[in-house]
Amino acid sequence: MLASLQTRGVATAKLTPDDAQKLLASQRLQRPVSPHLSAYDFKQTWFSPSVWTRITGGGMTAALYLFSLSYLAAPLTGWHLESASLAAAAASLPVAAKAGLKLLVTWPFMFHLFNGTRHLVWDLAKGYNKPVIHAGNIAVWSGSLVSALGIVCFV
Repeated sequence: MLASLQTRGVATAKLTPDDAQKLLASQRLQRPVSPHLSAYDFKQTWFSPSVWTRITGGGMTAALYLFSLSYLAAPLTGWHLESASLAAAAASLPVAAKAGLKLLVTWPFMFHLFNGTRHLVWDLAKGYNKPVIHAGNIAVWSGSLVSALGIVCFV
């Protein structure tokens, strides 16, 4: 079995530092260049819902980690983050503050849900023409805002 394995040798040459830099520069010229954001024509398609999906996802993740770590550290620090204390603190807030806090929590979730669903549809290679993308942008923004306001008002 060992006799059937092939070994291949690679020829190497010792290069001077100047020759190595020239070789590296010539190899870099042959590499494909990834397009930067300047390659996109923003007049044709408005990409901000995709950016906001990342922002809302990151914000919700950061809030979850921050609250989780605070909840774990609460017994050591003397903070009162148990359910009864949080419910009493929320009950003492004015109605406008409660609505604002509920909207602050609800809208990122609804936006992330709606635009994430749209991205899943895009993964099926559907809805890639400009009118559908533009209508989807409007639907995601308005749907997330209306549903978040509905949740804030009725829940």
